[in-house]
This record gives sequence, C-alpha cells and structure tokens, in this order.
Amino acid sequence: MDYNERISNVSVLGAAGKMGSGILLLMAIEMADQGLKPENKGKPYVLNAIDVTSGALPGLMKYIRTQVLKAAEKKVVVLRKLYAHRADLVDNGEIIEEYINDVMSIIRPGTRLEAAFESNLVFEAVSENAALKVKLFTQIDTNSIVKPWYFTNTSSVPISGLNEKAGIGGRILGFHFYNPPAIQKLVELITIKENPDGMKEFAHELAKSLKKIIVPSNDIAGFVGNGHFMRDALYSIEQAEKLSSEMPLHEAVYAINKVSQDFLMRPMGIFQLIDYVGVDVVRFIMNVMDPYMSNENLHSDMLDKLFDLEIKGGQYADGSQKDGILKYEKGRPVAVYSLDKKDYVPFADFASKTDAWLGELPKEVMPWKNIIRMADKDAVAMEAFARLKVLNSKGAELALAHARRSREIGLQLVNTGVAASAQDVNTVLATGFFHAYGPVNEFVN
Repeated sequence: MDYNERISNVSVLGAAGKMGSGILLLMAIEMADQGLKPENKGKPYVLNAIDVTSGALPGLMKYIRTQVLKAAEKKVVVLRKLYAHRADLVDNGEIIEEYINDVMSIIRPGTRLEAAFESNLVFEAVSENAALKVKLFTQIDTNSIVKPWYFTNTSSVPISGLNEKAGIGGRILGFHFYNPPAIQKLVELITIKENPDGMKEFAHELAKSLKKIIVPSNDIAGFVGNGHFMRDALYSIEQAEKLSSEMPLHEAVYAINKVSQDFLMRPMGIFQLIDYVGVDVVRFIMNVMDPYMSNENLHSDMLDKLFDLEIKGGQYADGSQKDGILKYEKGRPVAVYSLDKKDYVPFADFASKTDAWLGELPKEVMPWKNIIRMADKDAVAMEAFARLKVLNSKGAELALAHARRSREIGLQLVNTGVAASAQDVNTVLATGFFHAYGPVNEFVN
C-alpha cells in the first residue's frame, strides 16, 4: 500500500479534543491537497472525525472550516494552479470557497467507532488512559477489514505495552504532535521493533508532507518531551516548597515562576506552563510515568491537593486559559492560588516585595520575545548566564540552580536511552517548548 492508498481512508479518534481537532485539520488539508493532484483525480478520500461527545462535533466542523479558510488564503497562488483546469473558477474568492468545500467534503463527523473499521490509518488522540486506548485499538482491529496502522498521540504511555495488550501485531507507533498540532512543528516519533516494513518510512513521509520536524524517542514512558518537562515541573514544585520556609507558599510559587520565565528567558514560567498543559493532565502523566521509573518518585502532593480542590487549569474551547495555579486576566497571570487561604492572592499584594527579594534582573538577561528572534541565541544566553554567575542575588542563585538541574535532566534522558543525543533533547525543548536555547549546554558549567 503506497502513501496515497494509506491516507485514502483515515480516522481520528478524539477528534473534538484540542489535539484531535488539530490532527483532523492537518489530515483534512493533506488529503484534499493529494486529491487535487492530477494523478489522483477521481480517487475517493474519507476522513472520519470520531468523538464520543456528539455535541462538540458542530463546533469542530466550524473550527475546521475557519482554519481551512485561513490556510487557503495563505496559499491562493498554489490553489490557482491546482484549479487551473476549472474555467468556472475565476477570482480568488471562488477558488478559496471551492477549496474549502473540497476539504470539508472529505470529513465525516460522527460518534460511532464503526466508521474506523474501513480505515487504513487511525490517529488516536484520546486521553492519556492506556486502558481506553487498548480498548479502542482492540475493538477496531477485531472488526477491521484492512488491519490499519495506528498512530497514537500519547505523550507518555509506552507503545510496546499498548501493542502487546491490544494484540495488534506491531501495527502501532507513537506520532506525538505538540499542542497545537496545526502550529507546532515538532513530532516525537516512537517506533517499536515489531513495526512492519514501511511503517517508519511512511511516518517520515507523512511528517514531511505536514511540514513537521521529527525527533525520535525510544519507547520509554514520557519520551523526550515529557521526560524533561515532568522532572522540570517537579523540581520547580520542590523548590517552591523549600522556599515556603522563608515566605508563604503562594509567594514562593510566584518567585519560582518568575525565575523560570524571566531569569531563564523562557516563553512562560513553569507554573504557567503547568496551567497551560493542565494541572490534572500533568498530574496524570506523572502517574503514568512513575511505575516505569524505579529509582525516582514522579509524584507531587501539591498537585494532588490542587486537583482535589478542582484547580485544574487547561483551556476553554476558544483557546483562552482557565485559572489554575495562577489566575488569568486577558491571558496574563495576575494572582496565585493559596492552598492555605483556598483562594487566589493578587500579585499586587506581594509582588514588589518578592521581586526585591529576588533581586534586579540584569540587562544581559533579555526577555524571551527578544532573544528568540536573534540568530546568535546561544551567544546571548552564554553572556546572560555569565552575568548571573557573578551576581549575588537570590534570583541569580535560583536561576543557575534551575538551569543546572535542567541540564542534568537532559543528560539523564540521553544516558538512560530515552533520547538518541543531547541535540535531540535540545531540539525538543527548542521546537516543542519554544525555549531560546537547549537545556544541555555549557552556559552553567
């Protein structure tokens, strides 16, 4: 089965979720683009959008239509060539509308898993629940007439275990998109020795067509991205808890969040990132990974307490940030949750005092939005850390310790065989997390 045959009938499980909707969008555009090529004229393409929440499907289709319009407007020159044989399509507006219709006509939204029984390729983007994934794979494979290839978007569950429990003969690999899939360039590819011939090659061909950058990961729980992020998050939580002997815990959370963003020149602070992913999701991923890490304890009592209090973070349907560890106004954090007070404490009540305790941010340490645009990011980061090393401030001390721990985690991923190289770790953090520099560096030696 060649590339076009493989993508002629595709299903996306969990299509209405934030990951599934992005995967659906990417595949709808890719399948439509392939179908518009002269050599594929007349070939049918079917994309099943499957989700248990029927009420979410109309909104999903509206989202897809809106995003396809944006994509069409960006490539109207290409579309004019693809529709050159259509004398009835004259102006750009007509071509764009026809393209939108062609893309949307491929998608079949529904709630019935039976739609996947004829698919050659199944993307799975349901929750990080191994039992649910196995149940879905087993049900499809038992009834499938074509024995599909399964591309799971899991960010933490080992692929070999899913394969063994579902009994699908190695026809599964990890194709982990980063959020949001339509924008993020990174895909973590996790293969297993049982994969059939051509499966890995097809995954690379698909990633290339979707304009994604592949970083391989060995099949170890958490893989590269969450392997670093979960440990980085735990370190930050532990540091905040240690600081709570000097200040209230909510102030310590603010301090560590500020250090990880401003002093380390990251796009957002670590607690804001936990909120973005979701307190509940981070906690769940740690629970998934922990049984596989015999010499570590990937668990946080703080996250348990927040979860029990329904402090979960995550995003609303429109993509705006929900309140989590931090409270948000117009997308910006303005308060931090106090486990003691069971309420949010505004930054205005304590930020100036905590900022003074951390110390002034030196001019060599640039805002992330500035350094990310520079061609010589590493040189700028090297200078910034050199300056932090000679400062006698709490902020500099915490930043250097955090950077060293981040480096240790990166090297741990290489030494334990999760990542093939330090460069792969750096690529994941730079591409998937938008860090200005990779964690495995010489800045903090």
